[in-house]
Amino acid sequence: MNLDEIIQQVAAYSTKYITVTGGEPLAQKNCLTLLSSLCDKGYQVSLETSGALDISGIDQRVSRVMDIKTPASGEVAKNCFENINYLRPEDQIKFVICDHEDYLWAREIMQQHSLVDRCEVIFSPSMGQIESHTLADWIINDQLPVRFQLQLHKVLWGNEPGR
Repeated sequence: MNLDEIIQQVAAYSTKYITVTGGEPLAQKNCLTLLSSLCDKGYQVSLETSGALDISGIDQRVSRVMDIKTPASGEVAKNCFENINYLRPEDQIKFVICDHEDYLWAREIMQQHSLVDRCEVIFSPSMGQIESHTLADWIINDQLPVRFQLQLHKVLWGNEPGR
């Protein structure tokens, strides 16, 4: 699909809010252009990114939801911590927690980079690896200033690609 076809497809949904996600959107050649075009059309746009690629060129009208990969994900080396410098109060950092070691690591990264002073911080349990209530209990017991969030795409559609 070209850019105009994507914009037409989005318009067919008659929604005001658009989230660009799936795989790593920033790896797509025209992602930045798409984001700006959607904003130009009056949509409220958010981008969900793995945090592995530079976010500095994203249109300022776009809110960003950026992952910081935890050790148990096997992708911690892909984190681009320089991206933290580009986060704003309307953005979000998300940690998908797989186990207690991930939780402790995420808590340390959150404090080390003063993330709650930059933007909203989300802790999400990795479906099938940790019970939701376990992570919620750790957050409550430590009184962390984070938001708890389930991986809704997995709750609603499982691990089905393209949803």
